[in-house]
Amino acid sequence: MNLATRGVTLALSGRRLLHGIDLTLRPGEVTAVLGPNGAGKTSLLRLLCGELVADTGEVMLGERLLGAWKAQERAKMLAVLPQQSVLNFPFTAREVVMLGRIPHGTGALRDREIVTQALRAVDGQELADREYTRLSGGEKQRVNLARVLAQVWEPSPDGARFLLLDEPTASFDLAHQRMTLEIVRGLAAQGAGVFLILHDLNLAARCADQVVLLHAGELVAAGSPQEVLSAELVRRVFAVDVSIGRHPGSGTPLVIA
Repeated sequence: MNLATRGVTLALSGRRLLHGIDLTLRPGEVTAVLGPNGAGKTSLLRLLCGELVADTGEVMLGERLLGAWKAQERAKMLAVLPQQSVLNFPFTAREVVMLGRIPHGTGALRDREIVTQALRAVDGQELADREYTRLSGGEKQRVNLARVLAQVWEPSPDGARFLLLDEPTASFDLAHQRMTLEIVRGLAAQGAGVFLILHDLNLAARCADQVVLLHAGELVAAGSPQEVLSAELVRRVFAVDVSIGRHPGSGTPLVIA
C-alpha cells in the first residue's frame, strides 16, 4: 500500500505553496525531501497526513482517498512528527509516549511494552519518569520521536505503516542524529514507508532511498541520491556552488560547499 499525491496544488491566503506535485511513498523506502526555506516541504507533509486538503489533485492511501479513511484507521497507519510539538500538561515522558498507542486496541500490557521499547530506541530510558515540561528541547524531541514510533511500532491491520517526520534531527547532537537515521533505516527495513524533511543534504544522501528536491512549490527532481544530488541541481535549487564527492565509508554522494 502506497501513500501518494497526484497532481496536488495548494494555495493559502492567495499564495501558491505547491503546484502539480506527483510523489509516491512506498513501504520499505525512505524518502528525504530537501529544499530552501519556503519551498513547500512542510506544506507537502501536511497534505500527506490530511492536515491540509489540496485545492486540486488527490492524496491517496492505497486505493482510497486519504480523506475517505476513518480517523482511527488512518492513525493506525500514519504517524506524524511536526517541527514543534506543544504539550503543557505535567505528563511524564512515558505518558507522552503512551499517547501514540491511543488508536490501538492492543491492551495495557502490550502498550507498556511498546512504550518501553520506543523509549529505548531513542535512548530515552532515563527520561521515562521525568516531567515532560521540564525536559530540554532535544530531550522533548526524543520523547516525541518515541511517541510516533510507538504509534506505528507494529504493522496496522491493513499492513501499512508510514512515518512522516519534519526536521527530526534539528534539535539533536551528532550522536542522536546518527541514532535517528538508524531508526529510520531500521523501520524501512521492517517494511515501513518513511518521509522526512531535512536541511542537511549529506544526511539525506546517507539515509534515503528516494531524494526529492522542491523549489518554489514545484518538484524539481526525484530519484536516488546519486541521481538527484548533482552539482547542477543543487545550484539550481539552493543557488549555491558545490562539489560532489563520495563518502569514504558509504559511497553515497558527499556535498561539499
